[in-house]
Amino acid sequence: MATSDILKEPLLLRLSRLFGGLRGDLTGGLTAAVVALPLALAFAVASGVEPKAGLYTAIVAGIVAAIFGGSSVQITGPTGAMAVVLVGIVAKYGLEKVWIAGVMAGIIQIALGVAKLGQLVKFIPYPVTAGFTNGIAVIIFCGQLNNFFGLKLPRSEHFLPGLWQSLTHVEALNWAAVALAVVVIATNVLWPRINTTIPGSLVGLVLATAIASAFHLNVPTIGTIPQSLPMPQGIPHWNDFSVIRELINPALALAALGSIESLLSAVVADGMTVSEKHNSDRELIGQGLANMIVPFFGGIPATGAIARTAVNVRSGGKTRLSGVIHGLALAIIVLTLAPLAEQIPLAALAGILMVVSLRMIEWEAIGLLMRATYSDFAVMILTWLVTILFDLVLAVEVGLIAAGALFIKRMSDLSLVKIPETEVFPPGTPLELGKEIAVYRVDGPVFFGAAERFATFLRDEPEVKYLILRLRFVPNMDTTGLVALEDIYHDLERHNCRLILTGLQPEVQQLLERTGLLNTIGLSNCFETTTEAICFISPQIACSQPIADDLKTKELMELID
Repeated sequence: MATSDILKEPLLLRLSRLFGGLRGDLTGGLTAAVVALPLALAFAVASGVEPKAGLYTAIVAGIVAAIFGGSSVQITGPTGAMAVVLVGIVAKYGLEKVWIAGVMAGIIQIALGVAKLGQLVKFIPYPVTAGFTNGIAVIIFCGQLNNFFGLKLPRSEHFLPGLWQSLTHVEALNWAAVALAVVVIATNVLWPRINTTIPGSLVGLVLATAIASAFHLNVPTIGTIPQSLPMPQGIPHWNDFSVIRELINPALALAALGSIESLLSAVVADGMTVSEKHNSDRELIGQGLANMIVPFFGGIPATGAIARTAVNVRSGGKTRLSGVIHGLALAIIVLTLAPLAEQIPLAALAGILMVVSLRMIEWEAIGLLMRATYSDFAVMILTWLVTILFDLVLAVEVGLIAAGALFIKRMSDLSLVKIPETEVFPPGTPLELGKEIAVYRVDGPVFFGAAERFATFLRDEPEVKYLILRLRFVPNMDTTGLVALEDIYHDLERHNCRLILTGLQPEVQQLLERTGLLNTIGLSNCFETTTEAICFISPQIACSQPIADDLKTKELMELID
């Protein structure tokens, strides 16, 4: 019996983990579907297409990308960033040509993945991503003013003319629509204090729809949503070469934005879990397949959705099954609740998107860049302005050029070397302790071009409990390098590994102090020399010099000077 029990134990453990994972994927997928429902409708409306297109996109793209993508927990669907690009393309070319552009964008994304270019997105500087994310937020917010005011105005292709059109017709506003939008906004803000399980956007949507129906308010609504699953369909003019040539630029824009947004979302998901990290190239292929297929089901181009992915992870999602469950749950909702969704006021969707846009603004990034370096802050502002006044792809291009110019100005090679134990450990260091401590020397400024290498080089050390970074030859650091250092700290913290800094230079220390990262890491983890740090970790080692238990700022500065 004893031998039999031993043989059965691993199987029971495996079954326990399997069902535990299934439970987490089920919870994560269902929760993500509930969050995705109002957003899919809202982003479809914001894109200038019928609401059903948003639902079909979330279903089809969500399932395809979950199966073939490179992230185990990514949730794919309509997003605010893609809506900002699509609204102009829909206004200029029409929905049928958007389908063709979507297929072309999918092919481009697959080609990028096959060419193994997925890693390139990691080299986009932090100020650039912050600039276009904040720009997208402003465009989404202002783009919903028509629905917020209850105005029935034609959709404008460009930001400034559309904003001017909304503001000059504000005297014709529908007070009932405004009231419903305010109800949704208030519910989104206040509901989390009552309940965190059910999303406030869904509660606000149901509440606003119920009020509009009960009082028979004369407000614009979503309209007819077919009570059926997305079915395959043909795409007109798909083999017309002149149409394909006309749509090359929109396709490139959709592919670039879809790739950047999806890979950034996957990176965020990696930061929330200690499980397997995403494969950038496979993620591009999965997103490309989703965008190739979804137009044949009446959907629009999609990307990885950061908010829905975060909800999935926080709710227990761990594998691709959670993304599939998210898509299937939305399909069931469409089959059962489509007639009720027809009564949803557009003002309610406007309220949801306005809250989403305000939450998209990276207030911490703005504060960080203002406290860090003026040049990085200027790059963010430039990217933000180009995003609003022109388009996202041009904004990324301009931001990269500006950041590249700054990089060339202050460029210096980064040397990251692991120091052998024989060169750094004092005599008498136990062998076990040597395996638990890793010491790296960093030479040169830590700028955005080296930030990814700086971050990934220090991971995947399962036996290491203490990571010492010798920064004596790092004279300065930019914001993306700063964010990389913070990511390293949190990543090591999740793996129960302690980060220790030695030899901080004045400019780097002042930057860490201004941004608050020095307090996060802790002054007790900062030492003048590596020997002091090692002796602090293991007091039983005989050290020839005193140990700095907790170097205060002034004392550290004096030691360095």
